[in-house]
Amino acid sequence: MNDLRGVVRQKSEADEASTSPGVRRVRITVAHAGQRVDNFLIRELKGVPKTHVYRILRSGEVRINGGRVRAETKLNEGDEIRIPPVRVAETPVHLQLTSAFPHEIIFEDTHLIVVNKPSGVAVHGGSGVSFGVIEQLRMSRPDAPLLELVHRLDRETSGVLFIAKTRAALVGMHDTLREKTGDKRYLAAVKGEWVNDRQHVKAPLAKFTQPDGERRVRVDKDEGQFAHTVFNLLERRPTISLVEAELKTGRTHQIRVHCAHLGFPIAGDPKYGDLAWNKVLKADGLTRMFLHAKSFEFEHPISGETLKVEAPLSPELARFWNGSAIE
Repeated sequence: MNDLRGVVRQKSEADEASTSPGVRRVRITVAHAGQRVDNFLIRELKGVPKTHVYRILRSGEVRINGGRVRAETKLNEGDEIRIPPVRVAETPVHLQLTSAFPHEIIFEDTHLIVVNKPSGVAVHGGSGVSFGVIEQLRMSRPDAPLLELVHRLDRETSGVLFIAKTRAALVGMHDTLREKTGDKRYLAAVKGEWVNDRQHVKAPLAKFTQPDGERRVRVDKDEGQFAHTVFNLLERRPTISLVEAELKTGRTHQIRVHCAHLGFPIAGDPKYGDLAWNKVLKADGLTRMFLHAKSFEFEHPISGETLKVEAPLSPELARFWNGSAIE
């Protein structure tokens, strides 16, 4: 009886290729080698909800070289991936994004794209956000073989955002970020009169979850990971200061938490800022957090050339700082 069931299973799988035209078998090229299978599928199955992509992975409907895979499985050049038939929503949320990319591109070559990300825009979909910068870019360039985020920016933060167009550039930029060989700088307006012209802050950071489920970060000397920020004073006023932050490590919410820890919360910060002060600032014209990824100097991962990309300060932040009644 067991042998008969095995024969039936083999027959149904063999027949599937001819009876299920919706099944696709894709051969992985060098452009996608090293990519996680879930990320590959999310890009390949445009318009399909991420929850459904992970469902077909868990169910075993997606196979690589005939075998079941996990979401984190890395693809190799030459792999054959079986993609089951899936139903795309009749009106995908991405439909509105099939035209031109809506954000400013400040640098592009054959390997990298650098975007000046606006505040209020997520870098990727998830956590209640249908789409972000990377989905918008992919929809505007459907024939691009590879478009992957090199790093993240908080939704409220504007400025320099790197996207890789080749696997070699992605790996190379990850090496740059991991080895801290690049020079990444931010602009922030903070509450109070900043004291030192140049100040090193080394305060370990740990993630935690609040009772309402919101994820936060705090300074934690016992369980936190090493975090290092260098602050340079640019302009000091009686109740507000403008500083430049050099990131020596890249922890989640690092600048925001370090500023709050020092007693100089970032203007407009909804998580770690002074909420009463934020209301005063809003009346004075600041409707977002004053944190901007200003520049990044780095060695190009392919050419080896030293480059510096800079994102101009957004008009709303420039107007606030130059015309603010806050002194």
